[in-house]
Amino acid sequence: MEHFIVSARKYRPETFEDVVGQKAITNTLLNAINNDHLAQALLFTGPRGVGKTSCARILAKKINQEATDNENTDFAFNIFELDAASNNSVDDIRNLTDQVRIPPQTGKYKVYIIDEVHMLSQQAFNAFLKTLEEPPKHAIFILATTEKHKIIPTILSRCQIFDFKRITVGDIKEHLAKIAEKEGVIADEDALHIIAQKADGAMRDALSTYDRVVSFSGKNLTTEAVTENLNVLDYDTFFKTTDLLLENNIPEVLVYFNHILSKGFDGQHFIAGLASHFRDLMVSKYSKTIELLEVGERSKTKYFEQSQATSYSFLQEGIDLANTCDFNYKLSQNQRLHVELCLMKLASLTDPDSSQKKKTEHQILSPQQVQEQAGHYSKTSEVEINDKPSVQNASKDRHLKSADKHSEKPKTPDAPTKTLESKVSAVEDNTSTGANSEEKKEDVPVEIERKAEKLTPKLEDRPKKVNSLSIKSIQEKKKLKEQLKKNKPENTELTGHFTEVDLKKAWKDYIEILNQRGSKIVSSVMSTDEPILEGKQIKVQLPNESMKLNLLQDQGDLMNFLKDRLKNTQISLDITINHKSEKKYVYTPREKFEKLNEKNPNLELLRKTFDLDI
Repeated sequence: MEHFIVSARKYRPETFEDVVGQKAITNTLLNAINNDHLAQALLFTGPRGVGKTSCARILAKKINQEATDNENTDFAFNIFELDAASNNSVDDIRNLTDQVRIPPQTGKYKVYIIDEVHMLSQQAFNAFLKTLEEPPKHAIFILATTEKHKIIPTILSRCQIFDFKRITVGDIKEHLAKIAEKEGVIADEDALHIIAQKADGAMRDALSTYDRVVSFSGKNLTTEAVTENLNVLDYDTFFKTTDLLLENNIPEVLVYFNHILSKGFDGQHFIAGLASHFRDLMVSKYSKTIELLEVGERSKTKYFEQSQATSYSFLQEGIDLANTCDFNYKLSQNQRLHVELCLMKLASLTDPDSSQKKKTEHQILSPQQVQEQAGHYSKTSEVEINDKPSVQNASKDRHLKSADKHSEKPKTPDAPTKTLESKVSAVEDNTSTGANSEEKKEDVPVEIERKAEKLTPKLEDRPKKVNSLSIKSIQEKKKLKEQLKKNKPENTELTGHFTEVDLKKAWKDYIEILNQRGSKIVSSVMSTDEPILEGKQIKVQLPNESMKLNLLQDQGDLMNFLKDRLKNTQISLDITINHKSEKKYVYTPREKFEKLNEKNPNLELLRKTFDLDI
């Protein structure tokens, strides 16, 4: 059986033309070689798997090919690779500098490739400085690293820096398609696109993932096989979710989300992917931004079709909700419910019933709008009265009925109070349509008017119709409310006898009620001091102002409870502050230990047993 070689090694670039996604750097290096303008210290930096070491090897081979006509000569004796992750001491750098002095036997240059150079120690960097600044003419140093910020500035200033970028999804997909064609693998375009997205800009990761998926699915590389093997959510998942959201089908959305979780996917991964899906839909809506959509042609058609069925406002609010859910996912105690709530909100964005509920039922009008509305209603009511006399007749009958109620003699002491309440409501309900009642009498038939005069009792306290927006109506309402307040029966006074023991028992009972209610702050404040009874006054001392303020906020409920429990309405509460208790003292460790030892003598036994210091 033939030995298998992974694609990352088998298809490693041999020339600058084979390097994927780094055209700017490879062209610069080629021009520097051709123009003999190559620096003696180069630093290749960038993320993993983007071709730093491959470019270093190609450069090392390329600069010596001018000395021979055979392009297949690799000049292995002129290239020295040092792994700084395992050779990071001063002695390793000294051995390197000793080798630099020896010129090459064949070729023109000796090339020293130091990989992961950021792993060198501080002493090794300092030992390397002089050699890097003034190397021999035959020596070229190529440093490669993924973490440029860890290299000391004195090294950076002596190097020509090349920043390698992440390889785009399109370039990786195109390169994978060429490899699949060479290997005889039939691969879907969307499948290769998912592998390229999973690689996150690293070609080595993409090739490793490609080998893994080919081992799983064989020579036919389908989208379903890739999503199943890589355990990623495919496009169809988000297309279906979006369709359910647009249908406002909350039950189906929750069931489908449960199906996704049962496959082992994370809720945060799903909601983040949904936000990206909304972004792709928004990009697909406009011809100028369609180029930003990095998907296959078949998926691009689906995106365009679904984007036409969604509105801009839905996508904008959907992205906002999904991003907020993603941001707060780790902070949530119930993460599944957190995502489900977000899905329910998304499903309600296009629901007409929920959108109407979001609108405020009561709108605040400006004074000018209030006057316009009042004038509109006034004109409307006048037209209705002039055109329909029966409406006026019905209105008079209602006032006659209310007058009959007022004319009845009060059967209970509360009757005057009810009469005054009806007056207040009558004044509040009056509108501007009743201001000019004499002018409207001309439109009413004479027979109806005479009949009303016979039936209407003459009452002096009958409410007069006034404009509800006038000052007169406001003053009349105020007078009636004051009279209503005076005529209300006063609460009966209780003068029951009680002792200080009864007071303290009632005080503790109220604390228990507060604890059951969950008012821990007020109960803690009441527990700081026991009340003292002086006559009918309850005195309490508290250590600071904040505790007094907390107790004052609950004073009404407390006094109602005590008055009811002690059967006495003449008691009062006096809260004072004991400023002496506010003083804080700094205790020494010995004083703290003695204080704790008073509460638990076993501490001294513990200290002696283990010979502990205080």
